Parts: sequence; structure tokens; C-alpha cells
Amino acid sequence: MSAAQPHAEQPLDVLIVGAGLSGIGAACRLRQQCPDKQFLIIEARDAIGGTWDLFRYPGIRSDSDMYTLSYDFKPWANDKSIADGPDIRTYINEAADEHQLREQIRFGQRVERADWSSSEACWTLEISHRDSQGQPARYQLRSRFLYLCSGYYSYDQAYRPHFPGEEGFNGPIVHPQFWPEALDYRDKRVVVIGSGATAFSLVRWKNILTGIFYYRLARRRPGLFRKRLIEMAASELGPDINPAHFSPAYQPWDQRICVAPDGDLFKDIREGRASVVTDQIDRITSDGIRLASGASLPADIIVVATGLQLNAFGDIRLGVDGKAVEPAQTMAYKGMMLSDIPNCAMAFGYVNSSWTLKADLTADYVCRLLKHMDQTGMAIAVAERDSEVSEQPFLSFTSGYVQRASGLLPKQGDRIPWQVYQNYLQDRRIMRNSPIDDGVLRFYSASAVNRP
Repeated sequence: MSAAQPHAEQPLDVLIVGAGLSGIGAACRLRQQCPDKQFLIIEARDAIGGTWDLFRYPGIRSDSDMYTLSYDFKPWANDKSIADGPDIRTYINEAADEHQLREQIRFGQRVERADWSSSEACWTLEISHRDSQGQPARYQLRSRFLYLCSGYYSYDQAYRPHFPGEEGFNGPIVHPQFWPEALDYRDKRVVVIGSGATAFSLVRWKNILTGIFYYRLARRRPGLFRKRLIEMAASELGPDINPAHFSPAYQPWDQRICVAPDGDLFKDIREGRASVVTDQIDRITSDGIRLASGASLPADIIVVATGLQLNAFGDIRLGVDGKAVEPAQTMAYKGMMLSDIPNCAMAFGYVNSSWTLKADLTADYVCRLLKHMDQTGMAIAVAERDSEVSEQPFLSFTSGYVQRASGLLPKQGDRIPWQVYQNYLQDRRIMRNSPIDDGVLRFYSASAVNRP
């Protein structure tokens, strides 16, 4: 089917939104477990890779180890546990090619609307793209199941606060999400604003369990964990380290903890090529940054690694039986379906571990769900909201991008299966071992239009 061709009368079985790590993983799972299903992937960009194709700034790498960030059906074979962007991009493309997915991807297209019809037990998707003359155009697709793998942040906008005086700075001010290819930073004084992540199977399980252990320790004994992190930094930098520069206002694992493979950052600090300063910005001057403490940081280039601009499900406008749906008014079922939205799943990974661990559990669950529906002759699956389940925030992280999106994300509940765990072992037990028909997820035949 060409990009401009209108949809055929026969609906797809599954439409996947996004050809990044989650979307490619979901499609691979469908190939493996549901080979009879007809599916397409709609990708707004012109390449596979998602985050790992978008971000091209120097030194970009994963802040999760690749033995857990990789798919469990395609073990990471590279020696580097913390891999760089090009290696991860290559890995995702390899997975796509090994499962013959390129013919199923429609690049340069965006899902604008998704409207569910209970009478037809089907989604109608409005797709925007550019025609052969480069002019804006739209067409429709229909699909029985909608699988949202578009990530959680905007590719078009980043979080970019304005700093007093920045218009008078003599050099370039860049954001990592939109890194200029021609930027020459050699022998230049570069100041980075921000402190987030942008600054084989036995091995896989060891890293999963180790990550869970340290996360739990940090949450239960934050003071002890903070002290140990500072001690580890001091062992790399020497006794003259100023703990204030390695002590942010938040507790460990209130936000993600960054990894410095082989201590490379500390080596640069020891050798005088880099430094870490914890302070507040007073203003940007013509030749650098003036801090609230009165100190100054001279700079030729300023990198504002100030974070992401979150959005909900690629900003797709959702509707069910003619009524608009706001994701923030829904509750997440098993962290992967939204209450009262039929035949729809979302890939949303962990914030305290590798994204792929949860995304892969979700993909496996979706395949189990589709097979269950085929076996029982059901056309509709929906997690119906229980009024007795109390609402809680979807995520408990204090990261700026999470707090800014609190009004966009769905809620979680105070009990199973409405809770959103940040624990792979718990999710694995619930999503792989528990029955699909659990009494909460409801199923209807195609003729059951007026559901109770």
C-alpha cells in the first residue's frame, strides 16, 4: 500500500504507532507469537530508532545497561554494557530486519486521530503525511486493535526554559534534542546546564536483580544511599571533593541515577577537562554564566540539557463512540491499558530500570490477549473503571519532566491490577502468569454493542 492510498475495506488486526525501541519490539513479538495477524507501523519520522535516531549529540548513550535494555528475544552481544547511540540504533535496525519489518512501516506519517466504534468493534485512524508533491495530505486506516508505542515525550518540542540575559551571550546556546551537526566544540569551553540522564541472558538477570536491590535500598534508606554515592565519587576524585557539588536537592532515585561507564566522567574531572558545580543560575552573561553564589562559569558554548517536553501518546486525539477521551481522566490497567478504552494498549516502560523490560512484558501480554480473544470468539476487550478504586499519580518520580506532565498522564489505582509497579519481578508474575480473563478485563462479542 502506498502512503497516499486510502485504506482498504478490510481492517488491520493491529496498528502500531511508533517504530522506536518499543514499536519494533512489539512488531517482533507479533511476528513470533501471532504470525497470522496483519499489522502496520506508523512512524512520524523517516527512520527506525525513535529516541536513538532523534538524539545525535556527542557522547549520547544509554543510562541503562544494554543487557536489560535489549530485547529478551535478541540478547545484547556487544561487549559494551552501557552502549552509545549509534550502537543502539544499529541494534534496533537489526531486530527489524531479522523479522522482516520494513515493509510494514509507513515512514513520515503521523496518527492525528483515533476513533473507536463499538458497533464496528474497530478503530478508525486519521493519518497525516506529505504526498508525492510534498503537500499535506490525509487518509484513513481501520484497525481492530491500537497499540501505542510512541513514547512519552514530544519529538518536536523540548523543555527549554528562558534564562535572563541569554540573548546577550556571544556563543551558541543549543539543546541536545536539536543538536546542530556542524557545531564545532573542539577546544571550546562548554557549560552544560542540567544534571539528568542526557548529561548474555545470565548477565541479564543479574543486572535486573541488582537494579531492583539498589532501587529498594535507595527508597528505604535514602540517607545511607546518598552517603555511599558521595563516598564512591570521593574514591574517584580524592578527599578534596566538595560533597555539595554531588548532593542535589532530591534523594537518590527520586530521579534517575546516571551511570559513568568505567568512571570516564571522573577521569575527565581528575585531569581538569571537566567539573561539576551544583548551584543556581542568576543570569547568562556575554561570556558565560553567573551563579547565585556569585561565582562565574566562562563559556564559549552553552548546552541547555534541561529536559523533555512530555506528551500523552503522541498527542493523538482519542475518541470512543463519538466522545473525546482525555488520557488524564483514565486509569491504567496493569500499566498498559487505559480504563474504558477498548482494544488499546500502550507501551510505557520503567523509570527506575530499563524501559524495554516493561515494554517487552506488555508486548508479550498483548499477544496473549489477542490469542485469547481469537480462541473465545470475542471482538472487544476493555478494562472497565471500578469506582471503588482510589486514584494515585501514575508516577512518583520528582523529575521535572514527570511533574510537568502530571496533568497529561493517566492515573493508577490503589490495588491490583490498577497499580503501576516499578518492579520487573512483580510485573512479570502479573502479566505473564495471571489469567487474561481475570474478572476485571471485560470481553464482548462483536454484536454486543450496548455494553452494560
